[in-house]
Amino acid sequence: MRRVLVTGASGNGKSTLGRALAGRLGVPYTELDALHWGPSWTAANDEELRSRVETVMAASDGWVIDGGYRGALGDLVWERADTVLWLDQPLHLIMGRLWRRHLRRLHTGEELWNGNRETWRNALLGWNALFPWTVRAHLRHRREYPGLMERFHVVRLRTPREVQAFLDGAAPSGTDLH
Repeated sequence: MRRVLVTGASGNGKSTLGRALAGRLGVPYTELDALHWGPSWTAANDEELRSRVETVMAASDGWVIDGGYRGALGDLVWERADTVLWLDQPLHLIMGRLWRRHLRRLHTGEELWNGNRETWRNALLGWNALFPWTVRAHLRHRREYPGLMERFHVVRLRTPREVQAFLDGAAPSGTDLH
């Protein structure tokens, strides 16, 4: 395991797992959101994002990348990863995590990427706001990802205990799907 994609809806713990796993493997960690979102929440176009991701992947023989962006990237990262970790934890768990994280970020003014900060507006209002997006992504992943499991080495982690067991080096029984 040297090239790992960590994917799943927001609030699943992708960044936490990705950073920890990259540290354990001694490889660079990249969050796709940091490559996608520029100042003032300006989004990279598909070509820009693809170029940035290809640069990251070419810079090292190993990496951990967290995120999705399959609409913009297609299977670019999936095809080059030797392992895809799908964090598929219950919606009530990830929504609770999102609320706590959102409230903390509002309180502290934490910078996310390139000067961007969360607001009530970008969390709740609009089709692409964080909370509605998370619900749709969670449901879309459950519908689409099982079909991808046959093509890629996917490990589906459904609980915090399974995530920790994987990180500890003991892949939980029944979760290695390829």
